[in-house]
Amino acid sequence: MRPSGEWPARMVQRVSSTRAFARLAPHVVPALDRTVHRLTRGRVLLSARLLPGAILTATGARSGLPRRTPLACLPDGDGGWLLIGSNFGRPGHPAWTGNLLKHPEAEMNWRGRDIPVRARLLTGAERARAWRAAVARWPPYAAYQARVAREIRLFRLERR
Repeated sequence: MRPSGEWPARMVQRVSSTRAFARLAPHVVPALDRTVHRLTRGRVLLSARLLPGAILTATGARSGLPRRTPLACLPDGDGGWLLIGSNFGRPGHPAWTGNLLKHPEAEMNWRGRDIPVRARLLTGAERARAWRAAVARWPPYAAYQARVAREIRLFRLERR
């Protein structure tokens, strides 16, 4: 028998690996996360019940305006974070990844605190290690990558 909490997580992982979820989630999950985050003054992100979550504020690549995006993240041991640009397994890169490529100075709202960060796109062996860690923590990332021709972007965010 599985411990309580394990089977719901596996069920959510199966559902989140589907194409139907990839079509619906980008419209529902971020809007819901933004609303709950705002109402709780940064204390709660619903999606963080499955994966650690934060709000990234980055400068728009084209607009130059601040863009707030709720994201799943993986905290690293050095006080930074790994961000995975999976876009729920949809073909294009998520807009926030382009924003970070053009403007790597950003801010993470982590557990209600705003933290200045600098983003760095991972490549080579460092990316491969980070990818293995991401898939170990959330297996649907592998399904997302299998569905798209692009290489999913991974960023390391370090405190400034």
